[in-house]
Amino acid sequence: MPDTLEPVRIASKIMKINHAGEFGAINIYRAQIMVARLFSPQLVATLEDFLSHEQKHLEIFGRILQSRGIARCKSFWLCGIGGFCLGLITALMGRAGIMTCTAAVETVVTHHLLAQLASLEAENDSEAYQAVQSILSEVLEHQQHGIEQSKDSLLFKPVSAVVSCATSAVIWLGFQL
Repeated sequence: MPDTLEPVRIASKIMKINHAGEFGAINIYRAQIMVARLFSPQLVATLEDFLSHEQKHLEIFGRILQSRGIARCKSFWLCGIGGFCLGLITALMGRAGIMTCTAAVETVVTHHLLAQLASLEAENDSEAYQAVQSILSEVLEHQQHGIEQSKDSLLFKPVSAVVSCATSAVIWLGFQL
């Protein structure tokens, strides 16, 4: 994704992609919580907290889509199904897999959100800008927590690379649809 986006329908695309991405994140955490209840119960409270943030983010972008009469992204269900599969696979790797997934997804998302903020500022869409800005601190919190909890794991580099590529690909696809 470029550092800034073309100002043609950018706010609409950004809101659609973010909405779909939040649905994906919700499903990552749902799958991870399901597995963590069995194998990593000490993570469940953190994952439930992160899930609540993602649900709030989905609502933020959903309200904007609704108020602007914008249909959700065509990649919405792909994000949800893909997110659940990603969450399930990484959760089966244990604590390190779960936290590496969080670190990798949120690192890609942080870069994505910063590019969006630059584009929305240039487009002078304060409502969309505020929506993106409102979630950034929680995204950074998730990213930092994931990195701190997984950076020393042997899984970190390979799992992070795969998850980062998958996340970037889904974002790219959302912009193409």
